[in-house]
Amino acid sequence: EIRTPLIMNRSLWERSGHWDHYRENMYFTRIDDVDYAVKPMNCPGAILVYRTRLHSYRDLPLRLCEMGLVHRHELSGVLHGLMRVRAFTQDDAHIFMLPSQIRDEVTGVIEMVDRFYSVFGFRYKVELSTRPENSMGSDEDWETATAALADALAGRGLSYQVNEGDGAFYGPKIDFHLEDCLGRTWQCGTVQLDFQMPEKFDLTYIGEDGHRHRPVMVHRVIFGSIERFIAILTEHFAGAFPTWLAPEQVRVFPITDRQAAYAQGVLSSLETAGIRATADLRNEKITYKIREAQRAHVPYMLVTGEREMSAGTVAVRHRGRGDLGAVPLAEFMSEIAREIAEKKRDESV
Repeated sequence: EIRTPLIMNRSLWERSGHWDHYRENMYFTRIDDVDYAVKPMNCPGAILVYRTRLHSYRDLPLRLCEMGLVHRHELSGVLHGLMRVRAFTQDDAHIFMLPSQIRDEVTGVIEMVDRFYSVFGFRYKVELSTRPENSMGSDEDWETATAALADALAGRGLSYQVNEGDGAFYGPKIDFHLEDCLGRTWQCGTVQLDFQMPEKFDLTYIGEDGHRHRPVMVHRVIFGSIERFIAILTEHFAGAFPTWLAPEQVRVFPITDRQAAYAQGVLSSLETAGIRATADLRNEKITYKIREAQRAHVPYMLVTGEREMSAGTVAVRHRGRGDLGAVPLAEFMSEIAREIAEKKRDESV
């Protein structure tokens, strides 16, 4: 994992091609009579890291990842909550590889996307975006790169649509569009194959023959914008996240002050087991506290009255399935731990 600067010299952006092809989407500043730009993408920083030393073919593929904050100038009319913003965090990775490794590396990214999206229960559509008008590089490079991406998709048996002219200015890309609960689609994951940046920055590796060769570069994100992905998740589940994902998984309620110490003991046991839990010890009616927890979409509510305290049990209530009765605390903890470990989705809400 790497971390690269937010602000970098104009000369870097000129060399990368962003100055000519992406300038209208960038923010600028001037320091000591020198022009700088706030990074709209993380790739030039990753390239500088690659260039810090000479690489052998044995080092490749080299995968550099960065949770990078980027800024892009979007027109005010298209800004939309967390879905479309001017500053966002990307789960970015840049993979430097041998030409012979392209299919395996691209296939690996496709499999990672499928694995991650499946965990959340998202369906998605795939697009292969081709050369835009405002691009750089030769026709031959673009044809080779586009064919390599199509080959990786075919190898995984994925159907896709061709999105003519919507590739990045430096290479074609595969875009993954999530479908939310309202049927809307959002472009999140992407894998871009790039022959241009390695050429622009004169990137090399020492091959098996002892000579210098040009690596190929892949840009990839899985979630895309972390902020957008969180917004999509929140809307998709209407705030009622599955237990494994919920910020608060359990809330404990004593019925009266006499059970407060027992409730705190239950809370301590839950926290020790790594379960995200709180205890509501306020002097309010139990029905009011349960109603509040349900409005907050807390998956499980544990009521601890006199009977539960005497028996060492908890009365379990689920936000969607209602009253589940009293069970020993150890049994409840075993069940919820399994639910969390298996990342089960809640079909009752």
